[in-house]
Amino acid sequence: MATPALRGPFQLGDRVQLTGPKGRMNTITLEAGGEFHSHKGMIRHDDIVGVPDASVIANSNGEEYLALRPLLSDFVMSMPRGAAIVYPKDAAQIISLADIFPGARVVEAGVGSGALSLHLLRAVGPEGEVHSFERREEFADIARANARAYAGEDPANWTVRVGDLQEALPSALESGSVDRVVLDMLAPWECVGVTAEALAPGGVVICYVATVTQLSRTVEEFRRSGLFTHPQASETMVRGWHVEGLAVRPDHRMVGHTGFLVTARKLAPGTNLPSLKRRASKSDFTDADMASWLPDMGADGDPGAWSEENVGQLVKSDKILRKKAREAKRIADHRVGTSEGVTDTADAAEAAETAPDERSQ
Repeated sequence: MATPALRGPFQLGDRVQLTGPKGRMNTITLEAGGEFHSHKGMIRHDDIVGVPDASVIANSNGEEYLALRPLLSDFVMSMPRGAAIVYPKDAAQIISLADIFPGARVVEAGVGSGALSLHLLRAVGPEGEVHSFERREEFADIARANARAYAGEDPANWTVRVGDLQEALPSALESGSVDRVVLDMLAPWECVGVTAEALAPGGVVICYVATVTQLSRTVEEFRRSGLFTHPQASETMVRGWHVEGLAVRPDHRMVGHTGFLVTARKLAPGTNLPSLKRRASKSDFTDADMASWLPDMGADGDPGAWSEENVGQLVKSDKILRKKAREAKRIADHRVGTSEGVTDTADAAEAAETAPDERSQ
């Protein structure tokens, strides 16, 4: 995967994060003759070119801005979104818990806006492969454009296929050739069988789900399949701290629950996993108990009960998705065009500045 320059003076085509005195962030793409405007004044892009990373730049009114190359976590938090993104805190856990390594062949189901895809591509390195499957063409378009905007080109080791994982994966990749599978989708339990077929023995599957009902349904399907080790479930919460002199306390606001992670490893063919030894307790349950809790289990189960609306996921209209796709494409085209010395199009000028990032640094 080609990546933007990570060190050295700023160059034309670089993405630059400008942070004002109140912590307000704006991300721009440097172009010859370009200008960044705010109600406090203006900064010429040419005044930033050649300046070392992490420098302070004064605008036309003398107000100072800190100029930094955006980290990957900064980029994914401010890029155009079609679907909700996997937050950096969860992406980091996915890379660690799934043991995504350089050179790995990774399958991703549910590309969304491409945030997790970018983390996976960085983890596997240029020798690895990421094969992403997405049901909606609009999401795939947004993800491709975001990746191009970040890297400056389409990643050569990333393949995005539009279609259902259960139908597309068997014909796309040979059985037992995949090292890791990441399922970021509404109903990952539907893909347990095809995932097991694609994974090499010992390979890792990790699922990202939003609600406890999805968590329970996913774990039970792994157990019932007999094809994986006992699944492990976890949740990651990050709480920032305010540290200023003697005023040291937790921040008033935090990103709490975003999702649950479920991990398991593929068993070798013909392996029977030993049962976990535990004491009998009042928490023992039957299939009837599970059917009362999970809507598609039991004789009268309704698989259609699992919908984005029912699990509380925000569903964007087709109109909004088309708008986000156009926005992502403009930013990507401008990023690529600027690095190639092409900066005289109307679309490039429109894409020079993105919406400000409201996070404080």
